[in-house]
Amino acid sequence: MTLKKTLTIAGSDTSGGAGIQADLKTFQEHGTYGMNALTVIVTMDPENGWSHGIHPIALDTLDAQLKTAFSTGVDALKTGMLPTVDIIKMAGKAIADSGIKDVVIDPVMACKGENEVLFPENVDAMIKYLLPNAKVVTPNLVEAGNLSGMGVLKTVEDMQAAAEKIHAHGAEFVVIKGGKQLQHEKAADLLFDGKTHYLLTSEKTDTTYNHGAGCTFAAAITANLANGQSVKDAVLNAKFFVATAIQHGWKLNEYVGPVMHGAASKFTKPEVIVTEL
Repeated sequence: MTLKKTLTIAGSDTSGGAGIQADLKTFQEHGTYGMNALTVIVTMDPENGWSHGIHPIALDTLDAQLKTAFSTGVDALKTGMLPTVDIIKMAGKAIADSGIKDVVIDPVMACKGENEVLFPENVDAMIKYLLPNAKVVTPNLVEAGNLSGMGVLKTVEDMQAAAEKIHAHGAEFVVIKGGKQLQHEKAADLLFDGKTHYLLTSEKTDTTYNHGAGCTFAAAITANLANGQSVKDAVLNAKFFVATAIQHGWKLNEYVGPVMHGAASKFTKPEVIVTEL
């Protein structure tokens, strides 16, 4: 039996719910062989309200990891937290040189629980070095606001306008994750293919146990692409997967609760409605 090979170029979440830990769990759930190139280690301080510490990986170490992973013949990959401009440039060049087509860029700009965007100077670097390589880019509302230059996004119409601006930077498909801040009665995500906007909606889950949802969603899209699905099907099936994971999120400690990465294989998936706008 031969498995499709999936790679995550991302950070390590020491608490295990997001980052490469979420990606590898998700790759496994989708029957692919997961590999990683570590860009940063994120720690949490239990004596200071779970505040985040950011510890970037040395460039020569990242370069060695990328060479190792790409030598195996990667079928699809995703990026996550890339904490410095130099790391963004290195990852972007390695991806471009690899010739891999199924590339999912998750433009991580902040840690869960942090209000301010981390490393805002990286936005221009993401636009220059990452988006032209993207089959799919998966920003949340804050990230989409930064990548599009539109600032705060509140409505589906805002998401549509932002998606078109992000698409113009070179990404083939844009998926904007709605989140709780979106003014919509459903849990809504938007897919734009350069011509048509599709709204994906499911029932909202009233929970704070959603740590790692964004990473998990992007990783599921990556694995679905590796397994031969079209982008639209890959995104729709990832929405099923992450919505189920959020529904069954659980409390890790007093500060955070991760999604359940194995929920889709154990529980009924929620209904997702796709509407062409």
